[in-house]
Amino acid sequence: MSESPTASLEKPRSSVAARIGWSILIIATLYVCYFSHLGAIGFVGPDEPRYAWIARAMAETGDWVTPRLYGKPWFEKPPLYYWGAAASFKVFGVSEAAARLPSALSALLATLALAWLAWRMYGEETARWLLLLLPTTVGMIGFSHAAATDMPFSGMLTIAMVCAAVALRLVPARERGASVVPTGSSTPWAALILFGFFLGLAVLAKGPAGIILCGGAVFFWAIFTKRWHDAFRLLHPAAIVAFCVTALPWYILCARRNPDFLRVFIIEHNFKRYLTPEFQHIQPFWFYIPVVLVAILPWSAMLVWACVVGTLKVLRHRRISASALYFLFWSLFCIVFFSASHSKLPGYILAAIPPIGLSMVRSLNGEVSAEEPGFRIAHFGAAVLFLGLAGAVGFLGWASPQPSHVAARAACVVVGLIASANLMIAIFGRARHAIGLANLAAGCCILPILLALLLSNRLLPAFFFGDPSGKTLAHELGARGVPSDRIYVASMRRGKEFSLSFYLQREIPSWDPNNPLEGYLITSSSNCTRLIPKTWQCEELPFDLQSTGEFLYRVSSRSQ
Repeated sequence: MSESPTASLEKPRSSVAARIGWSILIIATLYVCYFSHLGAIGFVGPDEPRYAWIARAMAETGDWVTPRLYGKPWFEKPPLYYWGAAASFKVFGVSEAAARLPSALSALLATLALAWLAWRMYGEETARWLLLLLPTTVGMIGFSHAAATDMPFSGMLTIAMVCAAVALRLVPARERGASVVPTGSSTPWAALILFGFFLGLAVLAKGPAGIILCGGAVFFWAIFTKRWHDAFRLLHPAAIVAFCVTALPWYILCARRNPDFLRVFIIEHNFKRYLTPEFQHIQPFWFYIPVVLVAILPWSAMLVWACVVGTLKVLRHRRISASALYFLFWSLFCIVFFSASHSKLPGYILAAIPPIGLSMVRSLNGEVSAEEPGFRIAHFGAAVLFLGLAGAVGFLGWASPQPSHVAARAACVVVGLIASANLMIAIFGRARHAIGLANLAAGCCILPILLALLLSNRLLPAFFFGDPSGKTLAHELGARGVPSDRIYVASMRRGKEFSLSFYLQREIPSWDPNNPLEGYLITSSSNCTRLIPKTWQCEELPFDLQSTGEFLYRVSSRSQ
């Protein structure tokens, strides 16, 4: 029997409608996850305000070679992030959104490059799902909204590894009509040059870690695949020249202008940070296992499921493809390398999240796919777990004082939306190799995450007593006419102290009880007398404790 004309017309219309729906969903996901509410909160933590200060100083002074913090050379990190933020300041003005824009753009470029690789290696469907699931992970969202070097480094390294995959002949041949054009028929000049260029940018973002992570991953891949000839292709003169032209000029110029640069940057901020506990970021060896599970939220159940079915598949067939090994060693070497470090921070393994995301999404198209009951059971279980957690947080929050009550309600909303995302993908599953409306319904599982992000400017304040940054504090001081050159801080978190210095545009000194000076003291302590000598006095001034989280005192000598 032949298919009716009406049915044949409905299928193309359905396909066109589904493609439009997927396009809208992907564009909305990329925008909301990477660019929405970039300035929703002031600079937090010790890094954001300091890096933003250095970028502002570069934009104001025109010195794009020597990073300076409070007017002094600062060699903790190379300049790629500072350059991006300084350029953003010049175009858009100084703001939190402008300072975080380089990280957002880096995340976008890395995601698009990885999606291109997924499309070339595994097909259109894998690329579509990657564009939905990877941007909605906690790791990609969080670090794309941070004025820090982690995302620029991970983004540039991701693009370099995508180019390396092309140079290593992991990308299948292109088809032209009935003929096949093999990718190995000539030297992949473009891939090699771009590989060197983006690896150079990674080294400009965070230093020699880019070379180590890339080299280690490719080295172990070559050992297991025995494709040494392909691996050595990455040392082609075209790649080396592109790398040197990109990375070396700044290092040479900075070393010539600052004789102690190489010692401070290479020895203290790279070797000592890795080999010694000098920087106090001490964590157990297994620290990055829970970090990965949190970073891949809300899709942790999918990651665990992918690891289980992937392991069973390898044990059953006794083989693993070269491409799967490439992504495995790309992520695994990064995690193991930093697990051996004496200094551990969550952002160190951000470079492992993109290949983990691609491997996880690839499992949706595998032999054991999202059509199997195990996939649905894993996500139903995750939904129940998160719903139970939301209920427990809500129950405890209602019995707590008012600030905790508000935070509990916000936490319930966030955890409930994560549960909804897992429940939706468990219900709809995924229609294999289809781009119809049924598959699009499964893709809508990311909508609860997008809703949480759109509400983030309202949800975030509920988790803090007062503004965790120094932005509101600086505004209150300015409104009360407190002179910034007579302000001192005590018992304040480092991050908030650095943030206050950024907004007041001067380094705010810490209060020294052994060498007191008259002026204004800002502290989180409600008892000022324990911070000053007995011969001094302090007067509490009216201040908005609810929004700033700090007390303001006027301190002076009793003899005056």
